[in-house]
Amino acid sequence: MQITIKTSIAMQKLGAAIAAVCEPGCVIYLHGELGAGKTTLVRGFLRKFRHQGHVRSPTFTLLEPYQFDAVSVYHFDLYRLINPEEFMYIGGRDYFTAQSVCLIEWPERGKGFLPAADLICNFDFGAKGKGRAMRLVAGSDKGKNIINKLNNNNVQA
Repeated sequence: MQITIKTSIAMQKLGAAIAAVCEPGCVIYLHGELGAGKTTLVRGFLRKFRHQGHVRSPTFTLLEPYQFDAVSVYHFDLYRLINPEEFMYIGGRDYFTAQSVCLIEWPERGKGFLPAADLICNFDFGAKGKGRAMRLVAGSDKGKNIINKLNNNNVQA
C-alpha cells in the first residue's frame, strides 16, 4: 500500500488509522531516516488510545511503554544499539506478548533478535516540499489484515 503524506497531521492520522485496525500481539517495524516521521506516526497511534501526554522518540531510553485498558503499546527506538545482541541484554523480548503492540524504529539494529514484523512501514522523503512517500508492507496474515482494513476504510492522507 502506497500513501503520500503531506503534513505531520496527516502522518498522525495515518498512525491513528493503523491503531484503529491493529490487533494486540502485532509487531510493526518503522523504517526511515532521521526526521522521516516515524515518531509522528507513533504519536497518532497512541492518540487513538486517548494518550494525552508527550510522545517522544525513545532514542536514549530505547523504550517508552504505554499502558491502556485493552493493550500495552511499546515504542522502541534501536538507533543507539551498537550490536543487535544488546536488544537481548535489555530484556527486549519480554515486551512481545499477545496483549501488546510493539512499534520499532530502526529495527535493522536488532536484526536476528526481533520477532518478525506483521506490518512494515517504510518512510521516504518525497520530492522537495511534497511530504513523505509511505509504503506499508504486510509481513504476516495480521499485516495483510491491517492493510486490507486500511484499504477498505479508504485511508488516504
